[in-house]
Amino acid sequence: MSDTTTRGIRIQVESTYLADQSSPRDGRYLFAYHVRISNVGSDTAQLVSREWIITSAEGEVERVKGPGVVGEQPVLAPGTSFEYTSYCPLKTPVGSMQGSYQMLTSGGETFDAGIAPFTLAAPHALH
Repeated sequence: MSDTTTRGIRIQVESTYLADQSSPRDGRYLFAYHVRISNVGSDTAQLVSREWIITSAEGEVERVKGPGVVGEQPVLAPGTSFEYTSYCPLKTPVGSMQGSYQMLTSGGETFDAGIAPFTLAAPHALH
C-alpha cells in the first residue's frame, strides 16, 4: 500500500491483481488500483490533473497524463475525501506505479500532491 501526504492532501493507493481478466500466456496482466484522496489540511483544494509513471519489470516506462481522475475533477473541502478505482495493464507480472495529482487551492495556488510508489504484482511473482 502507498500512503503519502503533501500539503494536507493524503493519497492512499492499494493494488489488486485481476487474474480472471489477465492472460499470462499472452503477456497481459491486468491490475486494479483503488485510490483514496483525503483532505487532512485546512485549505479546500481541487484535483485538476494527474500524471502516472508506470514501470514494468523489464524497465519499460510509460507516462500517463490527463485532466482529473475517472472523468472528474473533485473539490476536496477540509475533512472530506474522494475514492475511485482504475486499472493498469502490464506486459509483465510485476511492475510499479507512482505519480502526482496537480491540485488547485481555493486561493488559486497550484501544487503537486505526490503519489508514493506502489507495486503491481501477480500472486507468486515475487518471492
